[in-house]
Amino acid sequence: MTSLVGRSVHVRVPATSANLGPGFDTLGLALALYDELDVTAIESGVEIEVHGVGAGEVPTDDSHLVIRSIKHAFDHYSIPMPGIRLVAHNAIPHGRGMGSSGAAIVAGVMAAKGLLEGVVDIDSDDLLTLATELEGHPDNVAPAIFGGLTIAWVTPDGPRAKKLIVHRGVSPVVLVPAATMSTALARSLQPESVPHADAVFNLSRSALLIAALIQSPELLLEATEDRLHQDYRASAMPETNELVRLLRSQGLAAVVSGAGPSILVLGSDPSQRARAAELVSEQSANPWEALMLAVDFKGATVFSHEVAEPA
Repeated sequence: MTSLVGRSVHVRVPATSANLGPGFDTLGLALALYDELDVTAIESGVEIEVHGVGAGEVPTDDSHLVIRSIKHAFDHYSIPMPGIRLVAHNAIPHGRGMGSSGAAIVAGVMAAKGLLEGVVDIDSDDLLTLATELEGHPDNVAPAIFGGLTIAWVTPDGPRAKKLIVHRGVSPVVLVPAATMSTALARSLQPESVPHADAVFNLSRSALLIAALIQSPELLLEATEDRLHQDYRASAMPETNELVRLLRSQGLAAVVSGAGPSILVLGSDPSQRARAAELVSEQSANPWEALMLAVDFKGATVFSHEVAEPA
């Protein structure tokens, strides 16, 4: 596709926190912490620079997740992928339950959307489908694409998502440890079935959580109770589990962020997140970074740089 050579796009993708306590594999929240990438179509090959998080650690060949995601989108439309130059400035922590892999996947499909502008029209449904095919489930990629609070589900015709606007009184903080957690390991600890009472419990809390996040933040503590996944995963991240219990005992709506080991606290006012950070600092012998983040309402963006004339 020599006609694409010289096209360059800038992509910005937010971090996310999935599950939010009871909304296992369904609810996700976009957070104002971003990976930013410049992607340029070149004649051939792959050239990658990574700055910030992951520099010197992530692959710099065609196995890089962003490159794989771009290729997945091009393959979907039966268009040969050109060579790619990728310059990534990463801020989302890796392996901490903040959606770094989902962000990389969304960055790739957004880059493909920008590079293929005028060739193929990739709409929001297509973006969600392409990203979910790679991620396996839509709860992280949906908020990364759309921003805000998202409810994601899967139908016989593919994934779907509904975006909701979060109440301005909700004040998130993510408490990030030095340790990492494998999503695959976390998911392997889930049982195949759960007690009926626990399923009903989580259904009620998930419904309540929607109301708490969009209308009534004072209900966040009760709304973030969970019986489906966090207790089963506790053995893999005991300090996270202990701190979540401590924070909740102090009236703070703390949950495991995604697959962990980070902790998301959904404050109903800004003072609560400062209190959460202080409690963790006092109680843990290990360092935890407190990220005081706003909710991202825009989601992923892509815009084109000036298109150079093909050689």
